[in-house]
Amino acid sequence: MSDSENLDVRQLVPMQRHSTIFSTWQGLAPGKSFILINDHDPKPLYYQFDAEHTGKFTWDYLESGPETWRVRIGKTANA
Repeated sequence: MSDSENLDVRQLVPMQRHSTIFSTWQGLAPGKSFILINDHDPKPLYYQFDAEHTGKFTWDYLESGPETWRVRIGKTANA
């Protein structure tokens, strides 16, 4: 996956983060990705993706804290 755009959600109120992230993912073309930038480990988000979009997303940690987490989230070709 290439051409990843950054999505920095650190300035959003927590209530808006997941909807913004899922909206961004929904707008991806198959095979594309974005880089999520967050102020904590987004593991609960991973579990939500896995429950709702099993086999249709990719998840790769690029940076794991302690202050910033960066995760490349992609849409698989079969999504």
